Amino acid sequence: MDPVNLTYYAVVCGGLAAYAPNLRNLAVRTVVGLGLGGFSAMMLPVVHFFLGF
Repeated sequence: MDPVNLTYYAVVCGGLAAYAPNLRNLAVRTVVGLGLGGFSAMMLPVVHFFLGF
């Protein structure tokens, strides 16, 4: 895994982990996690384009 991917997903997962304790319901945490993961997967090619990789 190249450094851009590693850093990108670390930031996304760190943001989710920071937000997750505020969500008490398991179903809501799961939906937020799936949504954020899908969004981050869609945005990664854009990040790569702007960084020139």
